[in-house]
Amino acid sequence: MPARRRLRFHGRIAGVGSSSGVRIVVGRWHDSPLGSFGDAMVEEPDGHRVLVAPDESVAEFIAATYVFDEVRLESITVTGADPHWQVRSESLHLDLGVGGRTALGRLLRLVPRRLSTAPWWCALTDPIARVVLRGVRTRGDTGERREWYGATDHHAIDSAAGTWMGTDLGALARVEPPPRFGFSSTPPRPSVTEVTTTVEVEAT
Repeated sequence: MPARRRLRFHGRIAGVGSSSGVRIVVGRWHDSPLGSFGDAMVEEPDGHRVLVAPDESVAEFIAATYVFDEVRLESITVTGADPHWQVRSESLHLDLGVGGRTALGRLLRLVPRRLSTAPWWCALTDPIARVVLRGVRTRGDTGERREWYGATDHHAIDSAAGTWMGTDLGALARVEPPPRFGFSSTPPRPSVTEVTTTVEVEAT
């Protein structure tokens, strides 16, 4: 069996829907093997799935786990502090209003971080996440790599406004239907999740 190694990504994931039917998942990674970066996964109303990534290395890494119909390499920034986020790229302009901690967030804060981000704990909580948060998984296996998602906090998103490809997104809406990027989706309620993602890949 090939040797394996584990990589850890620390950051926050924002998921929002819109009245236009566009659903967006924004990654804001402050500490990772690829450095600090932002990315966006966008599913259009007709099901067309687009990855917006800052460079080829980030795009290749994400696309090895998730499925897209199109990849756009664009300078993308995710800036601002709660309660105001600004996401900017050539294709995507998005302003998010982050609200208070949810009941789920309060529960997550009760679990020690070392425990909540451990892969074995993520595997244990996966059946619960499947029931409580439709479409959400805390572990996945593509055959070539395995991933575990250790959530440590959760906040509601109260507002969202912006444009995708120059077209107004409309009002904030639930993230429905769930985006089809891979084995896990974002919760139906627009929200920000603080997460540590562990990715197991072949050692090189």
